[in-house]
Amino acid sequence: MIRLFLSLCLSALCAGPVSAQYDPFSDGGGTQTVAAMVPEAKAFVPGKPLAFALELKHPEKWHSYYLNSGGIELSPEIKWELPPGFTAGPIQWPVPGVKDGYGAKSLVYEGTPVLLAEVTAPANAKPGETVTLTAKATWQICSESCQNENQDFKFTLSVAESADADPAQAGLFKRARAKLPVANGVWTVEAFSASQAADVSLLLTPKDGAKTPAPLPTEFIPNQKFLQPISAGGKVEKDGAGWKITLKRAVKNLMEEAIPQGDSLSGIVVCGEPGAPDYAAVMIGDTPIGKESAASATGSKAADALPFSRYLLVLGGMLLGGLILNLMPCVFPVIGLKIMSFVQQAGEDRKKIVAHGLLFTLGVMVSFGVLSGILFAAREAARKAGGDEINWGYQLQNPWVVMGLMLLMFTLALNMFGLFEIGTSATSVGGSLQSKGGLIGSFFSGVLATVVATPCSAPFLGAAIGAAIALPPLQFFLAFGAMALGLSLPYLLLSLFPQLVEMLPRPGAWMESFKQGMSFLLFATAGYLLWVYLGQIELENMLGPVFGLTGVAVAAWVYGRWCLPHRKPGVRQAGAAVALAFALGGVFLTLPPVKAKLEWEPWSQARVEALLKEGKPVYIDFTAKWCLTCQVNKKRAYTPEVVALMKEKGVVALRADKTNPSPEIDAKMRELGRSAIPVNVLLVPGKDPVITPEVLSPAYLDGLFRKEIPDKGGK
Repeated sequence: MIRLFLSLCLSALCAGPVSAQYDPFSDGGGTQTVAAMVPEAKAFVPGKPLAFALELKHPEKWHSYYLNSGGIELSPEIKWELPPGFTAGPIQWPVPGVKDGYGAKSLVYEGTPVLLAEVTAPANAKPGETVTLTAKATWQICSESCQNENQDFKFTLSVAESADADPAQAGLFKRARAKLPVANGVWTVEAFSASQAADVSLLLTPKDGAKTPAPLPTEFIPNQKFLQPISAGGKVEKDGAGWKITLKRAVKNLMEEAIPQGDSLSGIVVCGEPGAPDYAAVMIGDTPIGKESAASATGSKAADALPFSRYLLVLGGMLLGGLILNLMPCVFPVIGLKIMSFVQQAGEDRKKIVAHGLLFTLGVMVSFGVLSGILFAAREAARKAGGDEINWGYQLQNPWVVMGLMLLMFTLALNMFGLFEIGTSATSVGGSLQSKGGLIGSFFSGVLATVVATPCSAPFLGAAIGAAIALPPLQFFLAFGAMALGLSLPYLLLSLFPQLVEMLPRPGAWMESFKQGMSFLLFATAGYLLWVYLGQIELENMLGPVFGLTGVAVAAWVYGRWCLPHRKPGVRQAGAAVALAFALGGVFLTLPPVKAKLEWEPWSQARVEALLKEGKPVYIDFTAKWCLTCQVNKKRAYTPEVVALMKEKGVVALRADKTNPSPEIDAKMRELGRSAIPVNVLLVPGKDPVITPEVLSPAYLDGLFRKEIPDKGGK
């Protein structure tokens, strides 16, 4: 109730008009593709398959998709209506092209793809009889937008003792089969991964006596959505006489929805360039993904000490990367604080200037030492346990760390913008840098610069960290020490060479404008961390952090307006109490949600009917991202206790998402007598639908499920 009250109070401060989003996957606009479907022969033969070719002539600059589109787009599908005893096989997919999509690689067909599928007549089919069958083909084409298309085909064919291929269609089928991958007869295939979060290693070992394709594998077309092609960050390495292909995982799709991770893979290994004499495309069948240690799966096995010449390159890359980190959006706001302090130091005691620079450097070095020490210990523990790969910045995988950094950056941004002042010495504006607090502030600035640097990857730094992470202890720590030195080097030089400090402009009114300008970089950093945080707690929990940051901003505003020294003691005390209440409320709303682990399936009427036919109760949530009440319901109603009860009762949860227009969902809501969301419905076999109130509570749902759904014993 406290969280709901705070959410509703803060929503009043930022409420505004909201509109639905346009659905790019529409059925409007008419069919643009010219589609045709023909059989290879004019008659079925009992017990034998007959191939059908679906030819899709796309308009210029449009494309359709492979079995795995690579994203959320829809692949072609053929639904058959066949005579009794006839069976249809799957689509035989030609090798697709790979192109850049929205945030991922898309696997596409451009021009005029031809998809083959086979229909087999039963062995007892009688020659001389005539049969009728229909095929409903659906596909999606995309260019700047996407459009769903479909066409129905009807065939009336005879059954014969034998049937020759139709000469008129021979060229079409020959071209179609030429674009199919060949079955794998050359490699023994193994797949490994340390976990369902690590890269996948695909090992291709030549079979004895097999003639393998001459060129190296240039691409892998995965059939599963949780894998990405080689061109999406994977790599190919020689492995004895064969190849080792490293594939990146796809964890979330464009809609920020989690992609289920599988335990097997299949796909097409492409060798060489299409059209080249040595080009080959080999279909890899279903291959289990085995377990292996993190070291062997990711290449993070501890290496021998690098030769001095190669190690110098790693040190140089780490030093240069740390130096360039100062220009990254994560770190640059901290530079603003230090530049202002150096400006104020111009003309001061040179020894104290050096002391500030050394303490800043010490703060960076100590922080890097702590982080790299934790990283090294975690790396060794993971290697021994065969767990997930550990890498630089892995602490940002923890939502509590990201939340803390986000709140810190946001609060510092509000302070730099001038919404409130913690104290002049704390912000280095007009304070005495000769005080003990100023020296501690320099040390803290070094710590802060290190903490905010971890999400950034400066040029040269990614490759250098990748090399350093596998080094033995001494080279490991020296490499990260070089990175720390690079980050602190500009400040160290300014303090050691006073003439550089004297070249800086003198303190003046410009400093306030500079300080406020730097606050926007901190706001941007907080926004970036919010984006990372939402990826960890899931988008449906976004309102909590948004309202939480609003609460922190209100607290800063109250503190900066009513807790000033010239205010009466009573006003200051009341202001501090109100500010503290808003700050605590904001932090509370921002906390990571309790994971109820309620698994939602996409809604469809067909799925509902199938579940009810199986005797399972169905709970439907008609919702949308832009529906505030819907988000409040999700935040408070589905507690772990409610989720456990739903599992105990066998309730299947379906989500009908109206974030984008959906005529099917609108029609179902009209059938239920509702026109606006939220709408939540419980369907129990043999009973009338129960429509819940708009605002849900755990107590209501607990009572609803206990009353309407009988126990498994029938009571």
